[in-house]
Amino acid sequence: MSGDERFGHGLVLGKFYPPHAGHHHLVRTAQDRCERLTVLVCAASVESVPLADRVAWMREAHPGVDVVGAVDDIPVDLHDPAVWEAHMAIFRSAVGRPVDAVFTSEAYGAELARRFGAREVCVDPDRTLFPVSGTAVRADPVACWEFLGPAVRAALTRRVVVLGAESTGTTTLSRDLAAHYRARGGVWAGTGWVAEYGREYSEEKLAAARAADPAASWSDVTFASREFPVIARRQDEAEERAARLGSPVLFCDTDSFATGIWHERYMGGRNAEVEKTAALTRRDLYLLTDDADVPFEDDGLRDGPQLRPWMTGRFREELTATGRPFLTLRGDRATRLATAVTAVDALLAEGRRFADPLPENR
Repeated sequence: MSGDERFGHGLVLGKFYPPHAGHHHLVRTAQDRCERLTVLVCAASVESVPLADRVAWMREAHPGVDVVGAVDDIPVDLHDPAVWEAHMAIFRSAVGRPVDAVFTSEAYGAELARRFGAREVCVDPDRTLFPVSGTAVRADPVACWEFLGPAVRAALTRRVVVLGAESTGTTTLSRDLAAHYRARGGVWAGTGWVAEYGREYSEEKLAAARAADPAASWSDVTFASREFPVIARRQDEAEERAARLGSPVLFCDTDSFATGIWHERYMGGRNAEVEKTAALTRRDLYLLTDDADVPFEDDGLRDGPQLRPWMTGRFREELTATGRPFLTLRGDRATRLATAVTAVDALLAEGRRFADPLPENR
């Protein structure tokens, strides 16, 4: 078969559990040679990455491709015609139209193509271009990080949030942690940190107040409840962008959960919209900076040291009540960093646990 032969409708089929550079190369190769390409994502119910996520990831990576999904809970047995037909019924229903070519890197590609009445196009079966597999990614995502796209990285990145009352060193610690892990080099060289959007927002409000009255101070700035959902969303958007670009760990100077506590501090109660935003994103560890051992410094955007114990207590209460994993940090800067690194290293050592796919008889 000519290497430049073109087809009307091509098919790429796989679990994409999770998708990696080899998958994307296969899809791009097929797309270049087909008028229309369907990517069929098949997921079993026992697997721990939802089908909807995998479909979304593939659609993002390949916007010009028709990506469809199907639940396939039938174990693979390449030697059983009845099992093959059960799979094919699912495949045909999901694809919905005749297939001219099946693009694959798998040994079963020839039989799959035959059952579709299509040509087989084998792409890099020895994985020389991208030496990676879904099995390898599931076993050790960190070792395969270079082969993962932005959406998958965001899903797998360990997110560590530093939060605390005013002038308790959250920014210092989050920066120190990012610098510590960047210094390890390799995959960790891209470790990032996410700045506190609420501070940027507060600086803008104070600047606006001083534009109207040059003598205005922080005590003249007021907040409305409707502002906090905006702050929470912007904070999480910045976190998501950073998670897509960095290393397997990300450090965040506050998050939308903390924004809910700040709303309580300024407005006297909770905000349902902020709470809803905070529930959308998973964080792996919270580091609470205790107000003890850290002198209060007034930088022009702070209310005073008298509120710090109350804020520390509210953070601790809400972290406990909502079941979020957290560690309270005390001591000087070096002690807090060392304690935090020990906790983060333990988190990273746990790895990511993927449920085994259904058994295969090849």
